[in-house]
This record gives sequence, structure tokens and C-alpha cells, in this order.
Amino acid sequence: MTTPDDRVLDLFFITDNLELLHTQQRQQELCEQLLAVLGDLCICCELQLAGPQYGSPQSISYLSPSVAEELFRCQLSEKETRTQALSPDVTKLKKTSVMIDNSLSPAHTLLQISCVDHKGFLYDIMRTFKDYNIQIAHGRFSPVKKGYRELDLFIRQNDSRKIVDPQKQEMLCSRLKLEMLHPLRVVVADRGPDTELLVANPVELCGTGRPRVFYDVTLALKTLGIYIFSAEIGRHSTADRQWEVYRFLLDENCKFQLSNKGVRNHIADKVRRTLMGW
Repeated sequence: MTTPDDRVLDLFFITDNLELLHTQQRQQELCEQLLAVLGDLCICCELQLAGPQYGSPQSISYLSPSVAEELFRCQLSEKETRTQALSPDVTKLKKTSVMIDNSLSPAHTLLQISCVDHKGFLYDIMRTFKDYNIQIAHGRFSPVKKGYRELDLFIRQNDSRKIVDPQKQEMLCSRLKLEMLHPLRVVVADRGPDTELLVANPVELCGTGRPRVFYDVTLALKTLGIYIFSAEIGRHSTADRQWEVYRFLLDENCKFQLSNKGVRNHIADKVRRTLMGW
């Protein structure tokens, strides 16, 4: 957050894969790395162990019903008119195809996916399979052609059986189609008199969030010349899944009129393109 004297105080809750963050040496190494990157812009860097009240991800603060509905809806309509909609040129690429074939293998179901390539393509597929308790026996990837990626996967359920139930097939195909084009939700909305950017992505069953979201969002805003007044990361639970939500309160001192609907659509589109690698 920005203080009245134009200084910025950043507070991060972090974990260490080496599990050595409680040692003085590890803390010193981290501070030295941060100071080397930030240089003279960094006044001080301090580390301290978080209390037991921070043992699990924190819930985000209140979301208005309209914003929550737009972020966490299960399906996105074809005639979506809000900031969640794809821009016209990207809409032309909205031709995701997911097909299931049980005739080619006696033990596995063949799943064929053809869609626009994006950053995290395999991650989104594997995350979806994990949610549905599906195992992959064999896969074949084709090179990217004109922005499209094709993928053939031989899959089966955890009980080693093929997926023959038409209802299960439809649920899996529908979910994969949604995840291929909308693995992340991006919305620009009012927060009292101010403007905030919200980005939401599903949390894995193990409790891990999507990698590099914070980096990509801040990079997109930097490219647009928009400053961040404050940022917050938390969790939000819906009926069928848990979401990781990033909230960025935007600084009004920029070249854009942030209350303008066209500007908000432009910001959402730029952030989404950066996240998706388009």
C-alpha cells in the first residue's frame, strides 16, 4: 500500500520450498537478493515468522454480488457483454473442439482436443483431470499451427475403466472447453469511489494456486502505464470449487479515465492476453 508520504509498504506471506526460512542465513540470503534487484528503491527489507493465524490462505474481503457472479459463474454465455468477454479478434479463434472416442482402444478412452494455444495449456488440462479423478496412460502432442494446438490423450478413470457414461463425457468435454479459453477470470469494477482489477483462477485440489499470475498482471499494468495503489491475494469458495482471487486497487493518476467502460474493457483484455500469452 502507498503511505501519505509517497512511500510503498509491501507485505508478502511467503513459503520456502527448502523449508529453511526460519534460519538467519536463509533470511539474509533472501533480503540480499531483494536488495540486489530493487537497488536504491528499497529502503529496508525485514522478515519475520507469521503467526499461527496465518497458517492457511486468508479469505478475501467482501465482494459485491454482481462482481462475484461475474467472476465465479460456472458457464460464460456466448453473448457475454461484460469485461469477461473476449475481444473481437480473439473471438474469431473461439473454436475449441473436445471429442471422445471409445472405439480405438479396449482399455482407454481417446480424448482429442483442438484449441487456441495459450500459456499454461497443459497445466489447465492436468488440473481438470485431477478434479475429475482421471488418469492419463499415453499422450501425443502436435506442433502449434497458426496459433492452434492439438492433443490426443488416452485416458481412464481411477478405477481403470473407460469413460462410457454419456453424462460424464458431456461434463468433462464442457469443462475442458471452458478451461481452454477461460482458465482465468478478469474483471474491472468499482470499489466504492475507486477502480479495482480482479483476477480469479481455480485452486488445485492440493491447495496450490496458478503460477505467475501476480507477475503477469503487474507486467500488463506496467505496460499500460497504470500504477497499483494496493494489492490483495485471498481465497473464495463457491459451491463446486475454491478460487484464488487477486485484487488490485488502481491508482487514478494515469493517462486513462478508469471510470470509462471502454477503458476498463481495454485493461481487462490486456491483462487477459498477458496471462494467456496471446
